[in-house]
Amino acid sequence: MPTVDINPDELRELTGREEKSDDELKDDLFGLGLEFEGLTEDGEFELEFAPDRLDRLSVEGVARSMRYQYGDARGVHVPSPNSAEWTIEVDESVPDERPYVTGAVIRDVNLDEDALDSLIQLQEKLHATMGRKRAKGAIGIHDLTMLKGGSATEGASTIRYVGVEPGEDRFVPLDSDEEMTPAAVLETHQTGQTYADLVSGYDRYPAIYDDIGLFSFPPVINGRRTEVSTDSRDLFVEMTGTDQWTIDKMLNIVCYALSARGATIEDVTVEYPDSESANADSDGSRTQSGGHELVRPDLSTKTKTVAHSRIETILGIDLDPDEVIDLAERSGLDATKTEDGETGDGKESTITPLEDRDGLEERDAADSSGTSQATDDAASSGDLVYEVTIPPYRVDVLHPLDVIDDLGRAYGFNELEPTYPDVGTVGGRHERSRLERAVRTQLVGLGFEDLLNFHMTNEAENYERLEIAPGADAYGAGEPATIKEPYSEDYTILRTWLLPSLMMVLERNTHRSYPQHLSEVGFRAALDESENTGVGESRHVGAVLANHDAGYEDAKARLQALARNFDVDLETPPTEHPAFISGRTASVVIDGEDIGIVGEIHPKALVEYDLEVPVAAFEFDLEALR
Repeated sequence: MPTVDINPDELRELTGREEKSDDELKDDLFGLGLEFEGLTEDGEFELEFAPDRLDRLSVEGVARSMRYQYGDARGVHVPSPNSAEWTIEVDESVPDERPYVTGAVIRDVNLDEDALDSLIQLQEKLHATMGRKRAKGAIGIHDLTMLKGGSATEGASTIRYVGVEPGEDRFVPLDSDEEMTPAAVLETHQTGQTYADLVSGYDRYPAIYDDIGLFSFPPVINGRRTEVSTDSRDLFVEMTGTDQWTIDKMLNIVCYALSARGATIEDVTVEYPDSESANADSDGSRTQSGGHELVRPDLSTKTKTVAHSRIETILGIDLDPDEVIDLAERSGLDATKTEDGETGDGKESTITPLEDRDGLEERDAADSSGTSQATDDAASSGDLVYEVTIPPYRVDVLHPLDVIDDLGRAYGFNELEPTYPDVGTVGGRHERSRLERAVRTQLVGLGFEDLLNFHMTNEAENYERLEIAPGADAYGAGEPATIKEPYSEDYTILRTWLLPSLMMVLERNTHRSYPQHLSEVGFRAALDESENTGVGESRHVGAVLANHDAGYEDAKARLQALARNFDVDLETPPTEHPAFISGRTASVVIDGEDIGIVGEIHPKALVEYDLEVPVAAFEFDLEALR
């Protein structure tokens, strides 16, 4: 799960709760769904958060949520931006692969060291999540006083978003003292090398100019001339990407964070050429001049229609209408009640998904049908319904259930009284669950520490780091089930085997003492045409032994003990596998069926995972022990 580092002293200052102890803050944060993971080297809280709440990627966003939780803030707050004095002019030469841009001016912000660190963290976290590691959206933040806008109509200053030849112009990038062309940045600059793949296939590179010259090379790096420091008071925020909706929402999150520091938001006009204006304006937000211009940031709200009966059914409690409105306001939402279903259609007020938001488009469609159904039910039963207003920085509210989740958190899930469901039986453990529990118990008895890892991963972790390829004739190399609209590039497929997950845990625990004996009984999946769904799902048993003398015999001995305890016949004929040492690897054959592998991890893999001790491992299908 994503994590964010929060300075507890800053959190106290921004919430106005100076009297709160660290332990009290941790309890309050847990109530918001933010789990304390430990302290950083600087004494900051490392918090794990749900990846849908991107407005909590900074201390300002977390503090805002806590003020709502405390009741110190209520309802939807929308800043009132000043009129635009700057224009971003989009040239027809901009690469087709990255045609969209948005921006805002930030005035009178107080950037001390803590505030600047928070802004940088927010920028990088948004890059890693919503921006898909800058591929879908990238953020540039500049010192406005270092920009010189060109002349434009109505007295506004203009900067230009253009496409340039790789060696056409020169600028001094951040963390450098020499002028470079964009091509040289990709070849020799550390940041340029990291993000070179994003633009290396373009015929022309994206670039942003003011009247002085090139000052930003998105999505790679900014120029040194406009570098932001603690002395900066006015900022220019620009974002480029492949989707207008995505970068507009990222901009809203940044604007709200800076507004919490006392800054004033100022509009920026974005002028698209005729060929782009239809697409650029497809979100229905504020426009001028027949759709050729956008005014950003887009701080319009949207609404969802939620039935009172549905709220009570989902939460399992009785609520007065005034209580529902109070809970909504304490969640940072606004709610108005209407009887007899006389409401709107429950759709977003202004924002329509763009073409490449297929996943969200499908969910919005489901949302619309869900809210319509809620309204119809309310109309027929005389139920109350609520028109709930969603603030501009919330990108996660796509369905009435998201609103009900917020209401439940404001009420306090710990305050809900558990009740038995209204069914004629009492539940018990499934047979498979009992088997999993028995295997875990045996593994712990054999000296292993039980783990629970994520089911989702990416192809590099699942295949490449262990020297196998999708579809290869090797254990664990099945074709993966891919995520159509992944929220992060770290989680794009379902894992096809458990060993990569266990190796990643070893990689992250090299600072711990050895031996480290780890095991997992977990889910895996791979494409299988014989299944109705096209995907074969199963549970595997996996284990690794990391120690200075770990070897094939150690792993096989544990495997034999496990087989003996479950009264199955085990054979281990020799085999070959790219992730294991040749001659020190065997298939796991239980009751005559080849269902796994055991052996010593190859030295190449140990180097890949930065491990300095030998590792032995085994993995097999759980069903073999049934």
